[in-house]
Amino acid sequence: MDRKLPLRALIALATAAFVTILTEALPAGLLPGMSTDLAVSESAMGQSVTVYALATALAAIPLSAVTAKWRRKHLLLSAIVGFAVANTVTVISTSYALTMTARFVAGVAAGVVWSLLAGYARRMAPEGLQGKAMAVVMAGIPIALSLGVPAGTFLGGLVGWRVTFAVVSGIAAVLIVWIAMLVPDYPGQRAGERVSFRRTLTIPGVAAILFVVVAFVLAHNVLYTYIAPFLAYAGGDVDLVLLLLGAASMAGIWIVGVYIDRRLRLLLIASTVLVAVAAVGLTGSPYVAAVLWGLGWGGVPTLLQTAIGHGGDTAQSMLVTAWNGSMAAGGLVGGIFLDAFGPASFPWVAVALLAPVLVVALAKVDAKVPQTQG
Repeated sequence: MDRKLPLRALIALATAAFVTILTEALPAGLLPGMSTDLAVSESAMGQSVTVYALATALAAIPLSAVTAKWRRKHLLLSAIVGFAVANTVTVISTSYALTMTARFVAGVAAGVVWSLLAGYARRMAPEGLQGKAMAVVMAGIPIALSLGVPAGTFLGGLVGWRVTFAVVSGIAAVLIVWIAMLVPDYPGQRAGERVSFRRTLTIPGVAAILFVVVAFVLAHNVLYTYIAPFLAYAGGDVDLVLLLLGAASMAGIWIVGVYIDRRLRLLLIASTVLVAVAAVGLTGSPYVAAVLWGLGWGGVPTLLQTAIGHGGDTAQSMLVTAWNGSMAAGGLVGGIFLDAFGPASFPWVAVALLAPVLVVALAKVDAKVPQTQG
């Protein structure tokens, strides 16, 4: 049996994750130019990120059911084609409505990609190396956030936001060829099998992991979404904090990749504690806290998608919906606390959300995958 990871195929999947995150986050750095060209306010243009996240959350579960019997490679290629088309439409659009429609389509494609990536990585990897395969694929997330978005924002400032989206379309086009040539194909669900989300929830560990997803992502996004007003209150340079967070996230995912196949639970416990300590420490030592935050947060997507992997693609689609719904809710919850109690409340909101995560992580509820636990 070949004990080597199929790195070229896994890096193609990591690039798919990179394109997905980059497409989602780019408008945040390009808002002034986009809003000017499309003749809308920056707040209205900012909803292009919201529309994308909502489309991802809404599409993941129903599309998982509809496409359950599709060949996996055909489905993945269809999603990447969706990114190429949606970003190309964004490049040429002069209409706010058309741009928002393209963003919705891209969000739907993202829901498909996130539902596929974890299962794909697990199926390609030799037994005992599935966690490392997941870490390779999920590395596309921090790379997109720490390098892709700043580079895209810089490029947009030099030559315009449309060129930035055109580059992303080009990457998607290359990725289509890459996947077609190097990524193996797998069958979907067998004929006669039915997708049952209720039955999936009864698989030991799945419901608990979904709870962890909601609480952890809420805690992170309350802090991340409102990091600028928080640092204006607590002191600290936003750009430097985000740079340190991104760099430390890269280190965090590397650490997870090394140990996940033997110490999944221990890594989840450590991640929870690190992010909680970072949340409290942001007030006094924002730069040290940013490093701890990144070390804790960077590997969380890999940990949770690996932990729920025994539930199959249906469980993955439920995780995608929970994740993106919690991202959207993080902005809402943070806004409520900002208005009611001010930015000083954010660390304690995060700690309150992470406390039950620690309880669940310690409870050993994911007994279906003992070989990956610490």
